[in-house]
Amino acid sequence: MENQLVNPLISEIKDIIKDPYVFEFLGIPEEKPIMESDLEKALVQQIEKFLLELGRGFMFVGTQQRITINNTHYYADMVFYNKPLKSYVIIELKTTKLMPEAVGQLNMYLNYYENEVNDEGDNKPIGIILCTDKDSVAAEYALGGLSSNSINSECFPLN
Repeated sequence: MENQLVNPLISEIKDIIKDPYVFEFLGIPEEKPIMESDLEKALVQQIEKFLLELGRGFMFVGTQQRITINNTHYYADMVFYNKPLKSYVIIELKTTKLMPEAVGQLNMYLNYYENEVNDEGDNKPIGIILCTDKDSVAAEYALGGLSSNSINSECFPLN
């Protein structure tokens, strides 16, 4: 049985997850393409500001967290733990338009964390895809059928 959220002011995951995220503090020029590894490095260098932007109760676990499934290694871009939600939060960074493959990739990571990493008492992990652009209709189809609380995709300006 899944745990209920403890704080009465937090009835749903969306009460903690911000919409939208604004990363102006990174100082990345909008006209310059950026690689995911550079975005990740910039976020880690500014981790305190990033945690404040994410919202209340986030704790940094690490970057490039290895997930091994059937002797194949995958790497989650950034992993956090949210104490009030009692959930791992896995963030995938996409410096391009949201692609359906990213949703499948993140869903696999969430299933792995739920089955292999979660401790007793932890709620289901939450996934966030931070992308620079998305087609809302394609995103709706890609996210359809998944738990409404499991994956959230957000676009962010690179400026």
